[in-house]
Order: sequence, then C-alpha cells, then structure tokens
Amino acid sequence: MSEILEEFNTESIKQSHRFWSLFKLFLATLAVIAFGIYMGNLLFGKSSLDVLLGLQADKKYLQERLEALKKENAILQKTYFELRQLDPDLHKE
Repeated sequence: MSEILEEFNTESIKQSHRFWSLFKLFLATLAVIAFGIYMGNLLFGKSSLDVLLGLQADKKYLQERLEALKKENAILQKTYFELRQLDPDLHKE
C-alpha cells in the first residue's frame, strides 16, 4: 500500500512542478510580449510620429531661413565692398 501512495505522491509532485513551470513560462512570455508592445509604441507610436513630423517641419524652415540669410549676407557684403572702394579712408585700417 505504501508503494502506491509513494507513486501517487511522486506523480502529484511532478504534475505540480510541471504546472508551475508552465505557469512561469506563460508569465515570462506575457512579460516579453507586453515589453515588446510598450517599446513598439514608444518608438513608433503617435507621440514619436508627432515629434518626427515637427522636427522635419523645423528642418525645412531652418533650411529656408539659411538660404534667405545667405542671400542677405551676399547683398550686404557686396554693399560693404562697394562702400569700401568709394571711401579710401577705410583702407587705412
């Protein structure tokens, strides 16, 4: 009779161990999936897209502003050099 009880207890312990192993595996899998979803949302979510679009708009504005300032600088340099040629006192610097 004790052999039957020992076998029953051993099987019960194995099944319990198997259940907890599967449960831990399930929780680990669930945690990995949740972390993946969180990272995907963080990298490719709405707020990231808004930031990207905002930065692209800022870049376009700054490039246009840069071109305008280059043109203005060229005009001012031309004026400066013309005035410098007209006023010989400026050559004494």
